[in-house]
Amino acid sequence: MEKATERQKILLRHLNSIPSSSSSSLNHEPSLLSSVNCVAELSPMAAFGDDIVIVAAYRTAICKAKRGGFKDTRPDDLLASVLKAVVERTSLDPSEVGDIVVGTVIAPGSQRAMECRVAAYFAGFPDSVPIRNVNRQCSSGLQAVADVAASIRAGYYDIGIGAGVESMSTDHIPGGGFNSTNPRAQDFPGARDCLLPMGITSENVAERFGVTREEQDMAAVESHKRAAAAIASGKLKDEIVPVATKIVDPETKAEKAIVVSVDDGVRPNSNMADLAKLKTVFKPDGSTTAGNASQISDGAGAVLLMKRSLAMKKGLPILGVFRSFAVTGVDPAVMGVGPAYAIPAAAKLAGLNVSDIDLFEINEAFASQYVYCCKKLELDMEKVNVNGGAIAFGHPLGATGARCVATLLNEMKRRGKDCRYGVISMCIGTGMGAAAVFERGDSADYLSNARVANGNGH
Repeated sequence: MEKATERQKILLRHLNSIPSSSSSSLNHEPSLLSSVNCVAELSPMAAFGDDIVIVAAYRTAICKAKRGGFKDTRPDDLLASVLKAVVERTSLDPSEVGDIVVGTVIAPGSQRAMECRVAAYFAGFPDSVPIRNVNRQCSSGLQAVADVAASIRAGYYDIGIGAGVESMSTDHIPGGGFNSTNPRAQDFPGARDCLLPMGITSENVAERFGVTREEQDMAAVESHKRAAAAIASGKLKDEIVPVATKIVDPETKAEKAIVVSVDDGVRPNSNMADLAKLKTVFKPDGSTTAGNASQISDGAGAVLLMKRSLAMKKGLPILGVFRSFAVTGVDPAVMGVGPAYAIPAAAKLAGLNVSDIDLFEINEAFASQYVYCCKKLELDMEKVNVNGGAIAFGHPLGATGARCVATLLNEMKRRGKDCRYGVISMCIGTGMGAAAVFERGDSADYLSNARVANGNGH
């Protein structure tokens, strides 16, 4: 790590010594760089130091709501554990953080805002560090990371944390319904379909695009198989922060101190025969079951971002580079198709094609939409959710995006030179999709992040 950091420092010194009016062949004609919002006049050398990078990404284990290891853990305690980890493990002074943005979905906004501020104090942040929430449904954790990246690029602050938290044990709404809705929504087809239960939208995707029950169950089995293998190999330990908490016996009310460090929703013995026995949940003649949909879960994640130049000055390892982010709207009745549209949009913003992406983390909200999106984009399934997905781990709504950042970047680091670009994507309730492109951090050693996307190879 020290050698890589030193190489980066030397490169940056060389790059900064070249004036912007250089007659380098790279400046002979306008070209599109893969850095987000990088205009043609900005040289690759300047873009190098201005890259928004991730220097740390951690998550809690993901646990079954109401029944798992975090069923009696408050959301502010979950969030505090990952906020504390990203600063302690990088030896960062917490007062240097310009803002903390937390993705969260189910809890009432004002209540969760207070809990997030409390979590920051639990984690050791001073009064001077602000915090806010963001809610874009299932993409909230990824949106938080994107918001921080955009704010750093805009110069609002130098260092920020994008995070996510959800305690579905605490805040889950029975049936996933709404307290009240506007009756006028029935007069607008799009507005009406925003109110559909997510499970019905899953059935709509399966029916409209011909995704079979067998395909969905096969995707579920594969998710559990890969997740179980990842846990058994120990590869997820690098991204998980152990959490000391308690669990309460529902009958005796006795409290027991525990440390949660392993995802507890994974079923290593999941198989097609057992899944075929499950009844459908949302339609009698449907195909979505409890076995081929994501689990409701508790968990949190946090991602520490800053400019590359600052990370190098501090001697921090660069885990990944934030390259682009896109959100697209889709038909709310089939909201699960969102990644099929968001992924190409994000890749285009990064100056890439979908075929250039080496690794994907696509949220498995429902197997129907996951299978459809992968087929629509003609993805190599050996590159998608290689360590399992939300069907196995669970989907703590606001935390999933941040969780995926930790999982993706650590896997890209393990794969090295053969894995340069990664994508995180998910569908979004009410009809949207979100996606972000990341570049492996140590690829900067080869100046490969000064990529030109004009197709002429220069």
